[in-house]
Amino acid sequence: MKNAIALPLLLTAFAALAAHAEVPWSPDLGNGQYRNPVLNADYSDPDAIRVGDTYYMTSSSFNSVPGLPLLQSKDMVNWELVGHALPKLVPAEHFALPRHGGGVWAPCLRYHDGKFWIFYPDPDHGVYVTTAERFAGPWSEPRLLLPGKGIIDPTPLWDDDGKAYMLHAWAKSRSGINNMLTLRAMAPDASRLLDQEGKVVIDGNKLPGYRTLEGPKFYKHEGWYYVFAPAGGVEHGWQSVFRSRQIEGPYEDSIVMEQGDTPVNGPHQGAWVRAQDGKDWFLHFQDRKAYGRVVHLQPMTWQDGWPVIGQPGAKPGVGNPVPTYAKPVAGQPAAVPATSDEFASRTLGLQWQWNANPQPGWYSLTARPGHLRLPVLAVPDSRNFLRAAPNILAQKLPAATFTAETKIALHGGADGDRAGLILHGMSYAALGLRKQGDALQLVYTTCTPFAPRCTESDTVLLQKAPATLTLRMTMAEDAQARFAYSTDGKRFIDAGPVFAATKGHWVGAQMGLYSVGTQSSGAYVDVDYFRVVR
Repeated sequence: MKNAIALPLLLTAFAALAAHAEVPWSPDLGNGQYRNPVLNADYSDPDAIRVGDTYYMTSSSFNSVPGLPLLQSKDMVNWELVGHALPKLVPAEHFALPRHGGGVWAPCLRYHDGKFWIFYPDPDHGVYVTTAERFAGPWSEPRLLLPGKGIIDPTPLWDDDGKAYMLHAWAKSRSGINNMLTLRAMAPDASRLLDQEGKVVIDGNKLPGYRTLEGPKFYKHEGWYYVFAPAGGVEHGWQSVFRSRQIEGPYEDSIVMEQGDTPVNGPHQGAWVRAQDGKDWFLHFQDRKAYGRVVHLQPMTWQDGWPVIGQPGAKPGVGNPVPTYAKPVAGQPAAVPATSDEFASRTLGLQWQWNANPQPGWYSLTARPGHLRLPVLAVPDSRNFLRAAPNILAQKLPAATFTAETKIALHGGADGDRAGLILHGMSYAALGLRKQGDALQLVYTTCTPFAPRCTESDTVLLQKAPATLTLRMTMAEDAQARFAYSTDGKRFIDAGPVFAATKGHWVGAQMGLYSVGTQSSGAYVDVDYFRVVR
């Protein structure tokens, strides 16, 4: 009897291991070590904390909806996506259309007074605050704490004497200034700011070699106020730390991590986290262009009251990123955010995000059980520019190399309706069905050059296409994507030359599904699955 019970359990365990072996990237090496990046996807501007024995993280999400992804881990290596703090972006009317490069910029996650807090900036509207009793939600409706343009990267600090503060950076594109950090007094419940003007406490313009000082994170440790802040730009910058005995300064500065002779460019902007055993760690991003800003985990030590992040570098007191290292917490099982979706649930997988605030009726998982139904949305502006469609349903690229496959069936339709698989960036490629007059065509579309408004070019692959097709995208190193199609799900035919993926506006490329037309036709596409494998 014991063997009869144990066998199914073993088979289940082996099935789980086999399934995990197929994921495009796993940071857990299975031998007590991890490899970077720990999140090989576009979780830009990460901030993280520990509460008890659990680690929590959020990141920028820009115009993608839902926003503010919520990630959870027991060891800072194996992360799972457990929700989003923003089911829609506010103001809702503004984000009814795609606002590429706008929306949620670098957030700050904290746990204070028995609840979770996220302070996040919208560069066009100001700083918002949202809170939750449970990390997975529900989160409160965002409240505008500080209205204004170009106020970014807020970070609160609740001091030992009960007073509270908020430090933030500036975006030159909206405010005309940058490279400086401004401190404001804040009510302890974050209901209002007590100091409307603020004081510049760290000015990168007065520091030799500094440019684009931003992304601060505010801490107090052993009587010192510490500000962790990157500078030098996302592709080639570094991580600095500033410290002072007084909250208003003056602050000393030290560069604590840079690329050195490693392949990890611009290592900066993230979160200092102390593990249960008292050891310190730093989570930060690396800009990988079309792949987005992936997340690395570095050990952190102290030297003469200054943190040193990563492994020792050539310069004293300046660390360099590690490729592999011992896991902060041993014994935790491997885990990664979901990518594949069989559409067997009554809700969309958490990996999916829309190009703008979704509206009722944009999708159904019950109209045809086991399938995702996407109505063809009338978006006249998308006729020659798919990127204008608010209902692109996409997810992050999960690794440098992988294969994504989906099976679609288009029902009904009118002239101009189109649906299929898209690799979505500032330039993009799409493979799908298009109704042209009375004909249903299979079309491969590319949109170049890399610009806010690229120009589409179409190649008709099949003049009379079947309504059901299997579409595939294979991503190779250096973001080289190849599209293919199959009419029988077995034999695949290349759709065209390799397409060089590009990033979006402050984000990496995304992959997903589109279903748009120029008029209301009643057409819809049924998606059988979306599978992502190594």
